[in-house]
Amino acid sequence: MNELLLLSAAQLGAAIGAGRVSAAEVTEAHLDQIEAVDGHVNAFLHVDREAALATAAGIDARRAAGEKLGPLAGVPLGLKDVLTMTGAPTTCGSKILEGWVPPYNATVTQRLIDAGIVILGKTNLDEFAMGSSTENSAFGPTRNPWDLDRIPGGSGGGSAAALAAFCTPIAIGTDTGGSIRQPAAVTGTVGIKPTYGGTSRYGLVAMASSLDQPGPCARNVLDAALLHEVIGGHDPRDSTSINQPVPKVVDAACNGDVSGMKIGVVKELGGEGYAPGVQQRFDEAVALLTRLGADVVEVSCPNFEYAMAAYYLILPSEVSSNLAKFDAMRFGLRVGDDGTHSAEEVMALTREAGFGPEVKRRIIIGTYALSSGYYDAYYGSAQKVRTLIDRDFDAAFAEVDVLVSPTTPTTAFKLGERVDDPLAMYKADLCTIPSNLAGNASASFPVGLAPEDGLPVGLQVMAPPMADDRLYRVGAALEKALEEQWGGPLWRQLPDLAGTAARTSAGTTSMGAGR
Repeated sequence: MNELLLLSAAQLGAAIGAGRVSAAEVTEAHLDQIEAVDGHVNAFLHVDREAALATAAGIDARRAAGEKLGPLAGVPLGLKDVLTMTGAPTTCGSKILEGWVPPYNATVTQRLIDAGIVILGKTNLDEFAMGSSTENSAFGPTRNPWDLDRIPGGSGGGSAAALAAFCTPIAIGTDTGGSIRQPAAVTGTVGIKPTYGGTSRYGLVAMASSLDQPGPCARNVLDAALLHEVIGGHDPRDSTSINQPVPKVVDAACNGDVSGMKIGVVKELGGEGYAPGVQQRFDEAVALLTRLGADVVEVSCPNFEYAMAAYYLILPSEVSSNLAKFDAMRFGLRVGDDGTHSAEEVMALTREAGFGPEVKRRIIIGTYALSSGYYDAYYGSAQKVRTLIDRDFDAAFAEVDVLVSPTTPTTAFKLGERVDDPLAMYKADLCTIPSNLAGNASASFPVGLAPEDGLPVGLQVMAPPMADDRLYRVGAALEKALEEQWGGPLWRQLPDLAGTAARTSAGTTSMGAGR
């Protein structure tokens, strides 16, 4: 494997800035890796080699001219295909938007471009970000680089898998109910859900407007912090954007220290129903935080028990409203427009052909929940539960600095295992949903491999709104201590997918040894 692929985004940025390597060389190395392994992983829906190399060459020219650029200038990135980007299709993983090229950049996309980051392409996702496994994409499932028979999490499995497959050092995801943190947990990577309003939703194709939030994905804590600093901050084009400075996330990532921190273990997020290996690695990580000087206590958040039920009424209701725009009249797919069908029939035929089963399921549930006679009983009641969950967080954060839990109840399950069982699928986000309902900051950090299956386990950290720096403080402390135990980062135990590709073409399917 090309050694450039093993460097962090911070290391690559420093090397490019010092002239030890060019942005074009770094970009070429990652494009070659995509070509070598993505046929196995399916992390990317669209890659524009020519545009990426042109952007990298432009960064090199600006460096040569003496222009001072940021720490991530010239570093490659994968962009979740739910954020608009001019010149590239935005499909949201759906047939209804196949081939649609937006006329504007999302604010997050524009900030990446302004920072000199090289966007390699658009990453795969569950259709309109609805799912917990990236099996709902209209363009095929993404596979987990730790085990190609397993899911990479969802909905942002493409971004997480691209990191684990060394196709990119950093990526952007979006988190509505855990779609950054859950894929991070099951791929052994870092995923951050910023405070709601801490990153702009302008240009993010909405699924659930009160829940969706873009955030950084990376293989280590510092890279995530550097990316967070790029995309964070107020945006006047987003009415939900918070007009406050970005928390000092890079400082926290560089100086991770939990001594004196009070950390609460959420009683309701653990124990029965959690895989033994997940619980074991979580308990070990909590014990490590105690040894590092944190004061760890148990905290009860009783209304978290109702979070999933409330979420799956609020989210479909907002889905029903937001996806009404896909009506075959303005943009995207259009079916049945042959002069023999009415506008209503064209709309129905288009939606039947363009939307997948999970999207249809959520639209139906949401429409029912919002219907006359049921609004107060379902949607209204769910919003009351949301308020109670918010109060649980407020009470907990009055006693502790951060809360912790497992990120997911299990490690990555097998492809196809839960496709026909929506409730089992939804439970993958059991631990992550409360933070989306409340809008506070949260993250997932890798804490080892489960002994029973050798797959990654994530620890979730939750912090008060606009205290995102606390996430990085805990994550950096854990990362440093665990890497000392492991003798290096967790990703060094990943299978060599490039070797797999070569062996498969030669007639063998062995995964090969780790690096």
